[in-house]
Amino acid sequence: MSEYILEMHDVVKRFPGVVALKGVQLKVRPGTVHALMGENGAGKSTLMKCLIGLHAPTSGRVIYKDQEVSFSNTLTAMQAGISMIHQELSPVPERSVCDNVWLGREPRKGLVVDHKKMYQDCIKLFERMNLDIDPNEKMGNLTVAKMQQIEIAKAISFDSSIVIMDEPTSALTETETENLFRIIADLKSKNVAVIYISHKMDEIFRISDDITVYRDGEYVASDRAGNLDIDKVIQLMVGREIKNAFTKVDCKIGETVLKVENLSAGRAVKNVSFELRKGEILGFAGLVGAGRTETAEVIYGLRNKTGGKIYKDGQELKINSPEDAIANKIAYLTEDRRGNGILGILDIVTNTTISSLKDYGFPINYKKMSEDTQKHIDQLGIKTPSMNTPIKNLSGGNQQKVLVGRSLLTDPDILIVDEPTRGIDVGAKSEIHSIISKLAAQGKAIILISSELPEVMGMSDRILVMHEGDMTGIVDRSEATQELIMKYATSSVDVDTKAS
Repeated sequence: MSEYILEMHDVVKRFPGVVALKGVQLKVRPGTVHALMGENGAGKSTLMKCLIGLHAPTSGRVIYKDQEVSFSNTLTAMQAGISMIHQELSPVPERSVCDNVWLGREPRKGLVVDHKKMYQDCIKLFERMNLDIDPNEKMGNLTVAKMQQIEIAKAISFDSSIVIMDEPTSALTETETENLFRIIADLKSKNVAVIYISHKMDEIFRISDDITVYRDGEYVASDRAGNLDIDKVIQLMVGREIKNAFTKVDCKIGETVLKVENLSAGRAVKNVSFELRKGEILGFAGLVGAGRTETAEVIYGLRNKTGGKIYKDGQELKINSPEDAIANKIAYLTEDRRGNGILGILDIVTNTTISSLKDYGFPINYKKMSEDTQKHIDQLGIKTPSMNTPIKNLSGGNQQKVLVGRSLLTDPDILIVDEPTRGIDVGAKSEIHSIISKLAAQGKAIILISSELPEVMGMSDRILVMHEGDMTGIVDRSEATQELIMKYATSSVDVDTKAS
């Protein structure tokens, strides 16, 4: 019997116009966490989709439990004991949490779904995972973080021999992440293999037993985690050394461009006030549910405000829709790339230019649209066969870059970026941080929302901290520490105006 529960040999996957996998390999031991590392577009997620039957490999061999296998769809893979938590969430928003967990495999009494048993099974599963979520809650009412937890629960519920986790902590708080690591440890103790895809190096080196690195669809190296370090993995991933985690440069801070007074939106946002200046990056920090995204949505017209005022350049704005915001040169990069960002079946040209269509005249100047799209493909380093490729065929990180390009194309005075580097590799993070810094240097006023404290501290001139809808502190870059920010993020304390 082999020491490996899974072996993938010489796997090739061709899509129209691109070879996504070029004869790669993977060997996974039972009862271990095996991390897959590489930049966006390296082939990690594609390889896993080939394993579970979402894609048919062009060629190659898959050995699972000493038997050569080929799964025609995800159901057969799950029935064989391989489940996957996908980076891009695909909930059924109008159905309950319970329905989403057991969709397609509901317990039955004869021909009728046994709703009582399904609910009880859901309760037992959530207790095992320490999740405080009502199984009867409508899925569409949950936050992205809660939806992520449901996807994890769904994968765990299959009692699989292999669980694939693709960026599972991208929307989780520190506490939720710790709970996930507890679940992973429990899976390992039961000899379950976890294949873990993440760009968070601290996570990788904390929980991984083995690491395999891919680059541009090719296998690079595999080794025990103890034989590697962060610098070595980054060099293997990108083929170069990245010395600076953040590329922020000091910019001249100008006059106030945006002023928010006592902004409210029900319980989600409560009397938030701040000023944003030209050339400034104002970070928004806080735990999930703090109200950071909700505040941005009110400013951008995605959420109705119940009180307060918004001023730009001294003039009060009436923003009732994103169109109003765009007309006032405010752009917003959403945190929910799949749900509110990309138009999956449409090409990169359309996805880049859709917020700026009025600028291309009537009849539409397609040549200008293509030129603008190509400029942003080059500027942001978007990996794609062509600008006519459907955006759903790109990796998550490259989809994010297209959305950055869409925001920049509106030539905003104010740019709100919500989790701009979520699910993006270290090389692409550096590029996006550089772009944000350059925009600030050009006089753009930027709000940066991030759940990663090192990112918000490394990129921001000031940091606004929120807790349960309230603004609890504004901290200057020079005085910011993780301890101080977490103090404000975890309790309703008075705003420290001295640091503002």
